[in-house]
Amino acid sequence: MKWDDVRTKYQQLNLFPPDPVSPDPRSPVTATWNAWHGCTKVSPGCMHCYMYRRDESVGKDPSVVNKTKSFSLPVSRLRTGAYTGRYKIPSGSHFHTCFSSDFFHADADRWRPAAWDMMRDRSDCTFFMITKRPERISDHLPSDWNDGWDHVRIAVTCENQWAADLRLPIYLNLPIRHKSVMVEPMLTAVDLRPYFRNYPGQIRLVSAGGESGPDARPCLYEWVVDLQRQCSEYGAAFSYHQTGARLIKDGKTYNIPRRYQHDQAHKAGLDISGG
Repeated sequence: MKWDDVRTKYQQLNLFPPDPVSPDPRSPVTATWNAWHGCTKVSPGCMHCYMYRRDESVGKDPSVVNKTKSFSLPVSRLRTGAYTGRYKIPSGSHFHTCFSSDFFHADADRWRPAAWDMMRDRSDCTFFMITKRPERISDHLPSDWNDGWDHVRIAVTCENQWAADLRLPIYLNLPIRHKSVMVEPMLTAVDLRPYFRNYPGQIRLVSAGGESGPDARPCLYEWVVDLQRQCSEYGAAFSYHQTGARLIKDGKTYNIPRRYQHDQAHKAGLDISGG
């Protein structure tokens, strides 16, 4: 199906929207919106991709990118019940977008315009996506993007210094209002100081985390501490997202079960808010 056919199908959902109603009384939620699924590996951070592990465990080819059944989730409306006619996802909600793919993957080019249409319509919500393909962003933004949509946040992954030096010069020159750097899985020490200095105020948040899974590569705690120090020095927010499965601290290797990785990272007390 061509992307303009997809867009037409989406637009038909809104031919007869409900009459204006009072503000949505429901509480916002955090929703996962995987408009398409599947990806191809582009860098060392992809080596032990959780999506690949999951798909291969059930006999699926994770490298095939397919549009999902939840493609229209942001604009889907309730057909029954007390909130008939309202969006299924309440106003003010936050969408984790394309977490089982890459929003800017070339194989999704035919569906992306319709996805942008839905995000435009749901400006009452926020959308957060992470990409390893910043070089494709500029040519695949909507025509009315201008200097960015305030409710859409696009982050870039920089799992090691090589990825940072490759992607950040591209990413930091893009018209994105809320820029953040995901150093996850953190495979080496990463020095962001040149980018903080050369692009002042551009990086608002840095998030770090180790790798999960049975074959996880180790993350040194000293790398995380140094990255937090850089953020503190330049007034950026910092989040220690998860320890990963193998954390080396003070010369000792800790094998941390998945269910404890977020909690242990939080207990480290490294998170800081931006200046």
